[in-house]
Amino acid sequence: MDAPQLISRQQALASGMSDHELQRLCRTGRWRRVRAGHYLNVPEAELTPAGRHLMLALATCEAMSDSAIASHCSALVIHGLPTWSLPLDRAHMTRNRANGGYIRKQLVLHAARLDPDEITIVNGLRVTTVPRTLIDIARSASFEAAVAIGDSALRQGLTTADELREHVSSRRRRGSLKALRVIAFLDGRSESVGESRSRVAIRRAGLPVPELQARVFTEDDVCVGRVDFLFAGMGVIGEFDESAECRGELPKNLSSPLFSDRDSDGPLRDLGWQVIRWNWADLADPAQLVRRLRAASGEDLTGYWAATPRI
Repeated sequence: MDAPQLISRQQALASGMSDHELQRLCRTGRWRRVRAGHYLNVPEAELTPAGRHLMLALATCEAMSDSAIASHCSALVIHGLPTWSLPLDRAHMTRNRANGGYIRKQLVLHAARLDPDEITIVNGLRVTTVPRTLIDIARSASFEAAVAIGDSALRQGLTTADELREHVSSRRRRGSLKALRVIAFLDGRSESVGESRSRVAIRRAGLPVPELQARVFTEDDVCVGRVDFLFAGMGVIGEFDESAECRGELPKNLSSPLFSDRDSDGPLRDLGWQVIRWNWADLADPAQLVRRLRAASGEDLTGYWAATPRI
């Protein structure tokens, strides 16, 4: 398979191709028309949704003037951040002006103030910085999506919660309070979109706040595991199963029920902890998971646990 490459009509014609040949390649599915005057040299199915959006964003940046800055979900893809649950059918660009935004078939153009320190260059593209991008998402997307994306940015060291709070406080804009609520909940110790969504479900259910990525030890100081969620007062450990990957959308197989891998959980259970496991299917409708967690309780705990510092 050829490496995915964005090719403009001008480039194709300059190489000796004709418009008829471009049309034939697209008609047979070997190439894909990304937007007017821009083509992808591999079939659409060869790319993930985020990969297809990246190509659309690149083509849009090339077609528009330098005054348009890649932003919102397009900036997330360029920065390498997740886009869970966000629509990716349109590129998002921002122009630094008070009005004049619009929505078209493949483009959302935002009109908003952009300070110079909110714009950066990534691989030659003008794009909103990670803090500005996360705040735009926190102001416009669901709490759950914004947390999943923000947790990933903190985990990768692309920004900090303090930097995000300072950014919001120094630039009062519509949706700032919503953004601050998201920032207050962010935690870079969440290691995946699934773990971030689990945290949101736990919070919404009113369950105790768990320790994230705590290490569990025996009485003679042997570490038996680092766990996703530790409910100290309940004697319960929660583990999110990552066997079904999330690539910006739900996995195809959502049929697996709640389960426990008793072999791998044995050392934890030997210390008295009750282990509850869940996966993507359970997050689609977390009511059963919440009931399981509420009913769970460890017995005669031995050993001890150590917290992992918050990122």
